[in-house]
Amino acid sequence: MCFRTDIHWPSFLSRHDMLWKTKPISWDEGAFIGNGLLGAMIYSEEHRDQRHVLRFVLGRTDVTASRAGGAKNFPVRVPIGELALEMEGWIYQPCEIRIDLWNAEMRAFIPTTKGEVRLRALVHAISPVVFIELDADEGEQGAKMNWYAYPEVSPILKNADGVNLNQYIPETAVERSEERGISFGVQYYGRDEGSTTAWKFHDFGMVGEHKEDGENGAGYRRMCLLTVMNGVSDSDREKAGQELEGINISESGLNSWISAHRQWWHDYYPASFISIPDMQLESFYWIQMYKLASATRKDQLPIDNQGPWMTSTPWPGLWFNMNVQMSYSPIYAANRLELGQSLISSLRQNEKQLIHNVPEPFRSDSAGLGRSSSYDLNSPVDDEIGNLTWLLHNCWRHYRYSMDEELLRDFLYPLLRRSICLYMHLLEEGQDGRLHLPFMVSPEYGSFKQLTTRDSHYDLSLLRWGCETLLQASERHEIQDPLRARWNEVLARLTPLPVDPVAGYRIGKDLGLEFGHRHFSHLIAVFPLHIAGRSEEERTVAVRTLRHWIAMEGDLRGFSFTGAASIAAALGLGDEALGYLRTLMHLIKPNTMYKEAGPVIETPLAGAEAIQDMLLQSWGNLIRVFPAVPGEWQEAVIHNLRAEGGFLVSAVYKAGRTEFIRIHSLVGEPCRLLTDLIGLEQDFMIESQGNTPDYKIHGDQSIEIWLEPGEEAVIYAAGGRQPGEIAPIQAEPGMCNFFGGKKPWRLYGIPK
Repeated sequence: MCFRTDIHWPSFLSRHDMLWKTKPISWDEGAFIGNGLLGAMIYSEEHRDQRHVLRFVLGRTDVTASRAGGAKNFPVRVPIGELALEMEGWIYQPCEIRIDLWNAEMRAFIPTTKGEVRLRALVHAISPVVFIELDADEGEQGAKMNWYAYPEVSPILKNADGVNLNQYIPETAVERSEERGISFGVQYYGRDEGSTTAWKFHDFGMVGEHKEDGENGAGYRRMCLLTVMNGVSDSDREKAGQELEGINISESGLNSWISAHRQWWHDYYPASFISIPDMQLESFYWIQMYKLASATRKDQLPIDNQGPWMTSTPWPGLWFNMNVQMSYSPIYAANRLELGQSLISSLRQNEKQLIHNVPEPFRSDSAGLGRSSSYDLNSPVDDEIGNLTWLLHNCWRHYRYSMDEELLRDFLYPLLRRSICLYMHLLEEGQDGRLHLPFMVSPEYGSFKQLTTRDSHYDLSLLRWGCETLLQASERHEIQDPLRARWNEVLARLTPLPVDPVAGYRIGKDLGLEFGHRHFSHLIAVFPLHIAGRSEEERTVAVRTLRHWIAMEGDLRGFSFTGAASIAAALGLGDEALGYLRTLMHLIKPNTMYKEAGPVIETPLAGAEAIQDMLLQSWGNLIRVFPAVPGEWQEAVIHNLRAEGGFLVSAVYKAGRTEFIRIHSLVGEPCRLLTDLIGLEQDFMIESQGNTPDYKIHGDQSIEIWLEPGEEAVIYAAGGRQPGEIAPIQAEPGMCNFFGGKKPWRLYGIPK
């Protein structure tokens, strides 16, 4: 049984392009471009002395500067300057700036008080090069681009997004030079650290003819190519120059170079597809898919708190008690596993450091990770024990969605074993005969008061999940591990999760939830670990905990609502999950970024996972199709979302129920589905390659289907419509291109 796909990607994504009708004037609403390493945030300024400037604030994720003071004062991300488009007149209105998602480029029409400028800009998908092309009319023929090292940036611009007094900015010496038509700017931070920027301008003069759409019309055409290297050596300078000299700037050469950039993105997007009847959330989701691939790549560094878009922040590095884990959370169901390789590679490359992070007596068998670090993962473990274990849960998800047995055997199993051994060194036997954990931190609860508790929910949950997972993995690979008996003993004797009869799960044995708590660390057993909430009794406790927690408004943040939405979805509460996501939308910036005292990228990315969780979940060896669709969504479409066990799932939901499901097995793992197509009073049809595959209905009304690698099955209601097509849901009038500039009136769906 076949079904059709009717997704015209350019037109579908165009309805989600970020769009500005007035100039963005802050990082919060800037247009962003990036390639996983190098990025730019594009915006302007309202001060009368800078109204003629459009800023390309540059960032490169691996440019850091060392501080004195040991591991807690780790090398931090630092600003690296910006490229400024300086026009003859002030930027006027109505301008138009668009992030073309399909082609991953910015296009703009900028009127000024003197003339007009048309722009396009991108960070090449494969080369670490920023490309900017402008066409200026006669009134703006003097428009020019200038690079400014960070110390040279106008204080008006530098302070536009505020100054964070906690942020380390190194003393910087700047050296400029020019060679072979390429300009170089080297910023020295000391200790042989710094960055080298190289740029090249080309003036084509007066070119083209006027066209109705304004694209590539007549004007004074100029181009800039710019790259940034991490380092200040002669070889860094040479490499930067070679990057620019390797680009053929003839018309055909540039077209070919840009075509390679576009092809990368055109191959990236169709890995999976979702469409929902809420245009704001659908747009938000697809911008996060763009943001993910702009923030990391399989051969780049892991996602830190900002991605390549550096600005004022107290968190210029990697944070491991939530941020990194949540940043990677949407890649698994989105079938974009290659992006997760950056996290796995970082852990592989720094395994010796992870061992060194634990106290010396434990290094023979243990490893760990403190709260924050630079990219070397040098972060000694203190009283927050579970961060590495949680990171390895992300890696476990990568394994379960790919079923890469080498990944499990050679990397995940030995490192997870070490992280759980650290816990086992700390276990204590209580007078009740149970095993207990000593005083530890539950992330983010009472941080300023430095509260600790015995038997924290966070650590008990991670320890239990780790022991269960190690047993499962050792059995799968027939590893006769001498610790198997100990893991079984821990599972049998570990003290239960502390529960309050009124408030639900406690922070720990000594701490109830007595004031606002931004983190869901006391609900991690429910999500993302999914080791609690399965029985009716556990579900009741989980629902009680969720609602008690989210009602204590004092310390909630954006990521509180992403966590709440995914928890609600895991409990089948679709309407509640939608409510939390809509609350999140009030905290998301106009360009879908998120900011507290500084930017933290994990919140919007985790919001994308929450949307996935409403449409597809796979945990506990069970794939749940449309498990938490809210009542007001009478339709939804998914295509090639990935599930645990290595399955690609496509499905259509219409008139409030599932119309059909296609499940494709990549590796031949056991396949068990829970769907409203299977029920006590529901007849269904199931087909595979024109035949009825072997299947079994279980007591929970799930269906187990036997599929070989490469086989697929289609399930649909008997007597209903046979599988039709995968196509986008009709756009909601007035709600397309929702994000970009500030549009508060659009919340009410006023038509254009």
